Amino acid sequence: MNDELARLIGFIDAGGMSRRGFLTRTAAFGATAALATGLVGGAAYAGEPKKGGILRMGVGGGESTDTLDPALAANKVTGAANRQWGDELVTMSPDGKVEPRLAESFESNADATQWSFKIREGVKFHDGSTMTADDVVATFKRHSDEKTKSGAAGIMKGIKDIKADGSTVIITTDGGNADLPYLLSDYHLIIQPKGGVDKPDAAIGTGPYKLKSAQAGVRYEFERNADDWDQKRGYYDGVEILVINDSTARNSALQAGQVDVINSVDPKVAKLLSKAPGAKVSAVAGRGHYVFIMHCDTAPFDNNDVRLALKYSIPRKELVDKILDGYGSLGNDIPINKAYPFFDEALKQRPYDLEKAAEHYKKSGHDGSPIELIVADTAFPGAVDAATLWQASCQKAGIPLTIKKVPDDGYWSDVWNVKPFCASYWEGRPVQDQMYSIAYLSTAEWNDTRFKNADFDKLLLEGRSELDPAKRKEIYAKMAEILWSEGGVIVPMFNDFIDAYSDKIDGWIEDPNFELMGGKVSHHTWFA
Repeated sequence: MNDELARLIGFIDAGGMSRRGFLTRTAAFGATAALATGLVGGAAYAGEPKKGGILRMGVGGGESTDTLDPALAANKVTGAANRQWGDELVTMSPDGKVEPRLAESFESNADATQWSFKIREGVKFHDGSTMTADDVVATFKRHSDEKTKSGAAGIMKGIKDIKADGSTVIITTDGGNADLPYLLSDYHLIIQPKGGVDKPDAAIGTGPYKLKSAQAGVRYEFERNADDWDQKRGYYDGVEILVINDSTARNSALQAGQVDVINSVDPKVAKLLSKAPGAKVSAVAGRGHYVFIMHCDTAPFDNNDVRLALKYSIPRKELVDKILDGYGSLGNDIPINKAYPFFDEALKQRPYDLEKAAEHYKKSGHDGSPIELIVADTAFPGAVDAATLWQASCQKAGIPLTIKKVPDDGYWSDVWNVKPFCASYWEGRPVQDQMYSIAYLSTAEWNDTRFKNADFDKLLLEGRSELDPAKRKEIYAKMAEILWSEGGVIVPMFNDFIDAYSDKIDGWIEDPNFELMGGKVSHHTWFA
């Protein structure tokens, strides 16, 4: 055995591997990535876990049109609800490692064109049926079907074949894909009986809680799964998710003891809330970012000078200071920041330059008609205020930006990914390939800027199969430059994930992957 390979396997057996080490070594040597089941979850417990009680979560970002089909999960409420009942093959730990879940181990061949996932045996779905490799294959095929509307469609591109061989799932890709395990941690890819083809929204999975009732846009109720395959999670008797879209109402519900956990705390009140009796605030920097998105195929945004005029007119630092109150950092019109491996530090920061904004606007030849930006409070905390500040800035540059505020309910179904100019947010993804594949690949279902660039797509596929770290960084740098220069996304700021919870809750850890402890607050906390 190669000495480097032997050392690598020994390190994995000792407790895991960072993403960078995994990319540069595992795929190159075809080594097995297997972690001890006892390490899954990664919680640093403050005390001994206790069972009992109902965890009540006040979550903003839901609407009456929501579905529990994980393929169509498009907001924070559905994401939180699906994490109660479902599991993926693998997950991301708070320290950036890929951890097996329904796959107990995985390995690749030498050039990362074929991956084998050993499926955990004896796992039961909530309906009593046994999960098999065939269920995994059927799930992935549903998300990769050419007619799918799945949010994971972009990351499934490039998979040539998926098959079951006994208890192993074998995935063959068109080219090498060193990131595949990271991509399969996507929250849309919950494993369902027979792939969820017949009843995709039935919420039958292998998670720690079973669905009892669901009222979209209002309330979801779950009970503990007594037969959960992982007994090191799910300490509550049940979980209730109350949809509370108004930020002030969520804060009040926590302080009044009506809920135990809330998400998306407005940065402007986070410090004040942290001083409230019985409340704790958790702020974690990560890959989340607030955005304004323009459809590149719709006038006037099909004119790059209009897009550039808007990009130069947005007062980024003012938004970070006034909207985030320090709970975040400056954005640069790409969805990638220094939290990502292979980040290009050399990409110049786009300045706030009203003179240049005015030049691009004049060059665009726009007729001066109103440029309507649609916003709602649910888009991101402070979205309406951010839009108002931006509007004032645009007026100084002679850009006729107008603001249309709409109700929260229906925003994610009727505005986002539908209307040509609106506010939104992205929680980010573990790796650049996943973030770009989901939202910027020309054929991605969630390409919410309608950005279509053949060179960008080509580079994305090249980067996916490139195992040399230096070359891979060069590829991502070229992609960033294209998107920065021509894309339809305006990223003024990267946000911290700010949650708040009752001081009666123990076991809380900070997780930079998503809000609410990576979406698994109900998995790894308990009532003290």
